[in-house]
Parts: sequence; structure tokens; C-alpha cells
Amino acid sequence: MNTEKINVVKYDGDDFDHIQDTAAIENPLTIQLDGEEFATMVCTPGYLEELVIGFLGSEGIIRSVKQIESLQIDADTGFAYVKLVNKGIETKDYVSKRFIGSCCGKSRQFYFYNDAKTAKTVMSKLQMSVYQCIDLMNEMQMHSTEYRLTGGFHNAALATKDELLLCRNDIGRHNALDKIFGYCLQNRISLSDKVIVFSGRISSEIVLKVAKIGAPILLSKSAPTTLAIQLAKDLGITCVGFIRNNRLNVYTHPERIQQVH
Repeated sequence: MNTEKINVVKYDGDDFDHIQDTAAIENPLTIQLDGEEFATMVCTPGYLEELVIGFLGSEGIIRSVKQIESLQIDADTGFAYVKLVNKGIETKDYVSKRFIGSCCGKSRQFYFYNDAKTAKTVMSKLQMSVYQCIDLMNEMQMHSTEYRLTGGFHNAALATKDELLLCRNDIGRHNALDKIFGYCLQNRISLSDKVIVFSGRISSEIVLKVAKIGAPILLSKSAPTTLAIQLAKDLGITCVGFIRNNRLNVYTHPERIQQVH
């Protein structure tokens, strides 16, 4: 369960009323990696195994679930215990350390070290129509029950150009994408023909997450930032925003979005 009932004093413009409302659950989760505290995140308590695997993948700690010897989650205490097959890998030392590179594209100087190692340039020739973009966004919105109840969730979905494959939500937009990534790593899903559908603002960090996942097209109902647009250009990602009311904006690599397909 990702929500719980709470007591609220509500003012409706006329008077106060005591009601029960629904709120998103927020819990801390600390990852212990090979016996050492590695990271703590706040998250919704669903799909925690996917979250941990996706987070380790996006940080460049693992590239495959085969690199994990064991993974145990104690949701009651808020700990995830991970043992790697290859202990003490150097990548752990570079998490959140800045990396200034000489790559093409000025935006790449903003990468963290592990981003520079794990963010892939997407080469897929996948194409889809504007109508497929709109339909996928509408379908994800239909699945966003807990958002409608609370207003406190970000939603992400993995899709083909024709249909949603799975949806995940979380109080953290990065967490929602990590859950998608974790599922893909667990199930060895090929991503060159997949689409990420997303409810939130497209920041540079979101574009980097999508590049690490390896999907060529990112759809959102919200806006991108300037750095996100530059990164999407550099990384070969088609970034589509403001998908609302049968309208959308294509910000990067528009050759993948056709009027009819």
C-alpha cells in the first residue's frame, strides 16, 4: 500500500470541516552495499527491489543483475542489503563526484563521473505518430489512480509505441524511473524500441536517467529545461513535452515523430 488515510481540517471557502483524506506514504530506504552504507533515499514503499536495482544501474554500480550476489530488503527498518559478486569495485568511489570532460556537446561537462560512464547515446530509428504519443499519455493518466487520490505521486511508464507495458509511481520522480529501469534489468528487456512516458518536468537528470535506460523517446505532459534539451540533443533522445489536449511540442530529434504512422 502506497497511501494511508489521514485526518484533515478542511476549509471549503465557507467553513471548517473535519474529514478523512488520503496521503502518499514516504519512507527512507538506506542501501548497504557490501557492508557499507552507500545511499539513503526517500521513497514510496512499493517495488523496492526494482528501485534498488534500478538505482544501482543508473549509478553505474551494476550493468546486469548477474553482478548482484544477494539482495535483501527489510521494509520495516528501511534497509536494503546488497552484496556484489565483484566486491569493492572502483565505481562506488565516484558516485556524485563531478567530472569535467572534453566530449562533444557543452552540456556534457555537467555530468557526474558515473553519468559520463553510463549515459549512452541512443541510436534507435524508432518512429511513432503524434496520435500514438497522445494515446500513451492518456493511457498512463488513466492508470494514475494514486495521484488522483493524493496529488503526491510522480508516474512513469514503459511502453512500445502502441501500448503501455508497465507503470510505476513514487513520491520521487527519479525513483519512478529507477523502478522502471530495475524491472528492465531484472527481465532483460530490450529498450531500443521502447518509449518512456513520464508525468513530471523534464530536467537534465531525467534525460540522463532515460539515456541510461536506453529508450529513444521520452514523452511528458510537462516542460523540459534548457539543459535537458541540450542533453537530449547530444544523447540522441527525442524529447516530447506538453502532451495535453491533443497537442504536443517536439524539442529534440523530431524525425522520430510523424504526423501519421
